[in-house]
Amino acid sequence: MSPFSELKFIVSVFNVGVFNVIVYFRVMTIEEAIQQKAFNNEYLKAEVNILYTSSWLSGKNALKLKPYNLTEQQFNILRILKGQNGDPVTVRLLMERMIDKMSNASRLVDKLLDKGLVERHPCKTDRRQVDITITKKGLETVDKVSSLFDGYLENEQNLNIEETKQLNYLLDKYRG
Repeated sequence: MSPFSELKFIVSVFNVGVFNVIVYFRVMTIEEAIQQKAFNNEYLKAEVNILYTSSWLSGKNALKLKPYNLTEQQFNILRILKGQNGDPVTVRLLMERMIDKMSNASRLVDKLLDKGLVERHPCKTDRRQVDITITKKGLETVDKVSSLFDGYLENEQNLNIEETKQLNYLLDKYRG
């Protein structure tokens, strides 16, 4: 049995003026979340836990993006385009850099084009390709939405910075 299997609460201490406020957060195990008594092994449990957590995080992100009429995949494309600093990219490059590799990048670009967040131009060096760039409205949108995620990531997590670094390391190692 791991030392973490008995962990049921997370304790956070917040400074409020001259007072320290102690808050206990209940930790729901993956077994409780999906109502499963046990797993065949820890590797299977980890895989299910990652998939469940990914879905949970996508749901939270969808709620943040809804007021902007954006999906996670559309927001991902806008962030990629912003990172290009005005340089055009092809749909192929977007597909390579997207988090969700199963997304239809061409369709997503069409939706962003309809919203006025990106522009599409014929590629000067290859007539079979099209270049995609982000518009001023697209930059404003990605900046506004990104600011929501910045504060969220720092303030609404149950992990401190060292635990977050460890999680990133373990996830990178897991993907091998």
